[in-house]
Amino acid sequence: MSGPSKGIEKADVQIKWDPSPSGAAAHDLDIIAATYRADDPHGVPVYLVHFDSRSPDGTITLSRDSTTGQGFGFDEIMSFEFERLAESYGRVVVGVVIQQRGGRTAFGDVAGTRVRVAEGYIELAEDDFASVAGATAATVAEFTRDGSAGWAFRKDVRGFDVSGPEEFSRVMGAPPA
Repeated sequence: MSGPSKGIEKADVQIKWDPSPSGAAAHDLDIIAATYRADDPHGVPVYLVHFDSRSPDGTITLSRDSTTGQGFGFDEIMSFEFERLAESYGRVVVGVVIQQRGGRTAFGDVAGTRVRVAEGYIELAEDDFASVAGATAATVAEFTRDGSAGWAFRKDVRGFDVSGPEEFSRVMGAPPA
């Protein structure tokens, strides 16, 4: 847990969704995190963490990955250890993208979607993606280094209409319009 002046030290971003109806193609939602340099917080990400990767220093990891939404509780969980993240990084943007297989699928097409951001047992934010129902991807959280105060969290639910994870990773860090 964070002390009063240390900011966010560790956090989790968790998503869940209901499985597709019987006979329908499975919905596959993925958490993606983009890490940006402190001196270029809206530039090109230094690295991405997603379903087939982890951060080079092990500070951002995907500990649970689902391709169907089946199971109990949250289907995907990404963990962040901000207290260990190098000083050269100043911003981390976290988003969720729907894999596009066999036609366009938006959040409004997937039942039971939910994202939760937590620091330990403290819920920092939650959302059901209703505000971005027509989008195929969305940012959900922004963590920024706040000088000596540590890392700060801001809920940032913005929808994007992209073809998949690669395109989303190029646009997710742009400043809000």
